[in-house]
Amino acid sequence: MADEKMEMGEVGASLMSSDVKPPPAKPTNRFDRVFQPCLGELVGTTFFVFIGCVSVIENVESTGRLQPALVHGLAIAALVACMAEISGSHFNPPFTLAIYLCGGMQLNMVAPYLACQLLGGVLGAAMAKAMTSRENFIKAHGAAFTVLQPDAEIGGALFGEVAMTCLITMVLLLGAFNAKTKNPMVPFMVGGTVILTILAGGDVSGTCMNPARAFGPAVVSNYWTYHWIYWVGPIAGGVVAAALVRLLLGDKKMRIILK
Repeated sequence: MADEKMEMGEVGASLMSSDVKPPPAKPTNRFDRVFQPCLGELVGTTFFVFIGCVSVIENVESTGRLQPALVHGLAIAALVACMAEISGSHFNPPFTLAIYLCGGMQLNMVAPYLACQLLGGVLGAAMAKAMTSRENFIKAHGAAFTVLQPDAEIGGALFGEVAMTCLITMVLLLGAFNAKTKNPMVPFMVGGTVILTILAGGDVSGTCMNPARAFGPAVVSNYWTYHWIYWVGPIAGGVVAAALVRLLLGDKKMRIILK
């Protein structure tokens, strides 16, 4: 009996040993690694731009900026939450560039993501045009950004796009990728930041912060006035945010200097 107990004890010890490792996970197929994430970006950006454009085209004047701010913020929060495990929920070229610069994705996925986001912007704007009345669509220039009029406003609008995109990108990077500050509430953090930036700067530049959100309506409505601001400003803001996280705000693993 003593021998049997010793043998059973040895078996029990081996089962509880840390040397026993679970079988390795099966490698994901090409659809899961490449095509599904791209489809997630396409679908997510399409519906974000669609909902955002409709909220501007059909905006009730008495609500001012509140209606578009809430719609954009709540839409991005919901889409980020449900698509995060599929594509990472970028839906924005500056986000993709900043995430790549911070080591959050591979280089070979950057161009497909950007293409899907821009295509999604066009599809979303086309859906908004199909849904809304012709009169309201023309009045809002298809939800393309028309807030800028005199040349004197360009400097303030460009700075606003840089600063506000930097803020929201920094929230995303610190909330989703930096181990020291990672937070499961990041979808609602990003959505809340969208709301407050639109409320704060909507009358200055329209608070785009997303070239795909600007590109789609510009294509569908053929409205290109000052369109370059909504590329230069957000991309610069995303790069500045990535630099801040990589150089100063990130944890030791994220920082590339001052470790």
